[in-house]
Amino acid sequence: MATSLVWISGASGAIGQALAKTVPWDDARVIGISRHRPRDTIDYLKADLADPSMWPVVGDSFHREMEGFDGEHVAFVHAAGTIDPTGFAAEVGSEAYLRNVLLNSAAPQVLGQLFLAAAGPLHARRHLVMLTSGAARSVYPGWASYGAGKAALDQWVRNAGAEQEERGGVQVLSVAPGTVDTAMQAKLRNTPERDFPSRQKFQDLHNQGDLSEPQQVAAQIWSLLDRGLDNGSVIDLRSLDPS
Repeated sequence: MATSLVWISGASGAIGQALAKTVPWDDARVIGISRHRPRDTIDYLKADLADPSMWPVVGDSFHREMEGFDGEHVAFVHAAGTIDPTGFAAEVGSEAYLRNVLLNSAAPQVLGQLFLAAAGPLHARRHLVMLTSGAARSVYPGWASYGAGKAALDQWVRNAGAEQEERGGVQVLSVAPGTVDTAMQAKLRNTPERDFPSRQKFQDLHNQGDLSEPQQVAAQIWSLLDRGLDNGSVIDLRSLDPS
């Protein structure tokens, strides 16, 4: 039987895939949550997290797998997210805008609550990690829904972490990985400047070789779990003391 249980949303690509490859615990059962099956041989839960009807399916997986679990670690890392549609809020399609709000803001809160409820009775070390973005604190025209979703997520983490300090004991963190060499970054560089006026900044980061590699970022995220951070911390990897 596995000594650790790990769920990773968005595990079919980019940082989520790298996180699945670098889980730090031996004999961990890794469950990837995504619309498309990950290439790696991990357990797979098919779910479009922009569809609210799928959230209870993930919650059922939490409860089913954690019931009676007496291993050492339980973790859920929510890495799923989208920048679509990139464009001014008044000019993008309403259906795509709604999917963005559901996936970037509502889904992590609901899935986080479901995880906390399922993990509450366990004696294992329990971790809930949400991937956020510097866009939660900065203004980027063209990213109204994306930035707002990440800001809402950060505030949820602050509050949920404080609650877990009162009772519960799950470690809750929000982590901004910085600019990472992913398909999302490539798509952003090809977005018309009319829809994303800050495009040149991200093109320059790419041209100067200033993008982090997903594997490097994944390893940094896992290392945070042993640093004794305050519960409810919102962390930017770029400003973190390497010690």
